[in-house]
Amino acid sequence: MLVSALLTSVGINSGLCVLFFVLYSILRKQPSYYEVYVPRLLAEGNSKRRSRFNLERLLPSPGWITKAWKLSEEDILSSSGLDALVFMRIITFSLKVFTFAGIIGIFILLPVNSIGTQLHEIDFADLSNNSLDVFTISNVKSGSKWLWIHFSAVYIVTIFVCCLLYFEYRYISSKRIAYFYSSKPQPHQFTILVRSIPVSFGSGVSESVESFFKEFHPTTYLSHVVVHRTNKLRSLIHESKKLYKSLLHLQSGPSHQKYRRIGLFGKRVDLVDHYEKKLEGIEQNVRLEQSDVSLAQETRAAFVSFKSRYGAAVACHLQQSINPTHWVTEQAPEPDDVYWPFFSSSFLRKWISKLVVVLACILLTILFLIPVLVVQGLTNLSQLEIMFPFLKSILTITFVSQVITGYLPSLILQLFLKIVPPIMEFLSSIQGYISHSDIEKSACNKVLWFTIWNIFFATVFSGSVLSQVSIFLDPKNIPGKLAVSVPAQASFFIAYVVTSGWTSTSSDLFRIIPLICSLATRCFKSANDELEVPSIPYHRDIPRVLFFGLLGITYFFLAPLILPFLLVYLCLAYIIFLNQFTNVYMPKYETAGKFWPIVHNSMIFSLVLMHAIAIGIFTLKKLSIASTLIFPLPVLTLLFNEYCRKRFLPNFVAYPAEVLLKKDRQEENDPAMAEFFNHLVTAYEDPALMPIQYSATTDSLNSPLLSSN
Repeated sequence: MLVSALLTSVGINSGLCVLFFVLYSILRKQPSYYEVYVPRLLAEGNSKRRSRFNLERLLPSPGWITKAWKLSEEDILSSSGLDALVFMRIITFSLKVFTFAGIIGIFILLPVNSIGTQLHEIDFADLSNNSLDVFTISNVKSGSKWLWIHFSAVYIVTIFVCCLLYFEYRYISSKRIAYFYSSKPQPHQFTILVRSIPVSFGSGVSESVESFFKEFHPTTYLSHVVVHRTNKLRSLIHESKKLYKSLLHLQSGPSHQKYRRIGLFGKRVDLVDHYEKKLEGIEQNVRLEQSDVSLAQETRAAFVSFKSRYGAAVACHLQQSINPTHWVTEQAPEPDDVYWPFFSSSFLRKWISKLVVVLACILLTILFLIPVLVVQGLTNLSQLEIMFPFLKSILTITFVSQVITGYLPSLILQLFLKIVPPIMEFLSSIQGYISHSDIEKSACNKVLWFTIWNIFFATVFSGSVLSQVSIFLDPKNIPGKLAVSVPAQASFFIAYVVTSGWTSTSSDLFRIIPLICSLATRCFKSANDELEVPSIPYHRDIPRVLFFGLLGITYFFLAPLILPFLLVYLCLAYIIFLNQFTNVYMPKYETAGKFWPIVHNSMIFSLVLMHAIAIGIFTLKKLSIASTLIFPLPVLTLLFNEYCRKRFLPNFVAYPAEVLLKKDRQEENDPAMAEFFNHLVTAYEDPALMPIQYSATTDSLNSPLLSSN
């Protein structure tokens, strides 16, 4: 890619970022768009619609940037929880790493690459027509002593990143413990999920659970709630809610819309009366189904609650039965975090689902190679002219060629990548996880490794599936192949950072899709519609930041020109996500920082990948001594990772007994605990079995949808 093509891509994306910022700063002040840009503030009652006209609303202003910048870690922690704080720490961690690496890369490595003559000398008089390859390590002559600077940079940055990872892991681990100490009693801290409950002939699941835990945990057992199959009941309740909203919309609309002809030759009927009768029928079906579920449709799973956190932890981590496949225990999620459809799956169905998910991920990975190969074709103009000779005259136009090679490839890849997070979330949801947070963590891992394979490795090698597989089947060839292929794709990844980083993050601020949906559904909304406050999709945003981290670590010594673009992205992400946590996103669950081990593992993988590339590069550049001296680095990095895994990871799996007992003793004489335990008894009842209260003008809608008996 030429410098001019990169500048074209930077210009287009910079223009889009400015446009999104300007439009956002105007639209966020319009009362009619508060549901899109400040839904959290509306839900919390911290923002009110102002009907009076004000000229200031029509002028863009940077006040929101200043407000977001002033937020402290304590503000984030108190308003959005530890997960939000950990997400922001990922961004600040990356900023520290790439500021340090940027100083080395831009001020030391880039001049060294530029004075090289392996490819050709830089023509400063016509800089825009130079290839970006002259700014990479490929331009340094083979055997040159200047390569020792790159060697030293690899060692220095590795040590710096490992030190930061250690301190960050320690900091977040301590924050996790402090967050636990400062939290009020939560139902999931006292509750475990028990599955594969053996039931003797003539007794039910509930009797088996009660007799077992009263016998083996007599001093700590409190209560239990058996899980029921409620899929059919949920669909009925969803249908009733949908019908109820339609009824409210009709009642609040013009009178002429309340009458409609039913069927082609049917008579005109009062839709309000028609919907009320239909709703009454669904209510009756719901009550009948609820009765059937309560009596017969039990699963062999139950939420078992205890009188102390320590008692729950002992029951969770001890094997309960001689047969380890019976009385299988795990920590319960928060009540609102439970993914109830999971319990409707049998053991065989869950096992088959996991197999289907693996095969689906493999198939999706193979299919995604198609857009990757198309993108790689667009980056090569000569190849395009051969494949499409009728485009030759168009491709000779300078601006068109710059857009096609500099902007279009990364845009196409980004558009295809948009569909991956929701697909991975769906695949994780059928994999057997018991909570939304576990589903999202699983989807986060899937999206991350899918992105690394399909965007990094597939783009780098840009060959057929068989050739990529053959490369990884022969580990000896990996460093050499990486050394040749990775520097050659530096220009593409710089353009990718600009498109997928700058523009995509700015579009998240502008919230294009919610804005379009709001405009499209405005005519159908009624004043009684509930305000939907979104939660941050961690499975989409964490992999994006981590993938850019991988690009920065692997390319900092190969093509340091990527680092300023990464720093701009991280600064944008820092400001934008602070603003979104304040105004838009409301936490749906709290894992107390359990996403950080994913971050740590990703950074370790990035370092080891960088070492493999460095070994190949120095071998290719005929500096075999440097290649040999690099070998200890991945070994030491993996040993460091093993130390962190032993030292910090257990605190992210479960809280230690010391912490649990201390917290239990603090609350031992708290009079509020009696009320909490009364609530705990019913905390894990399935929402589908609970009464639902609708309020309307008619008597039939004033009574609960479900009977409380």
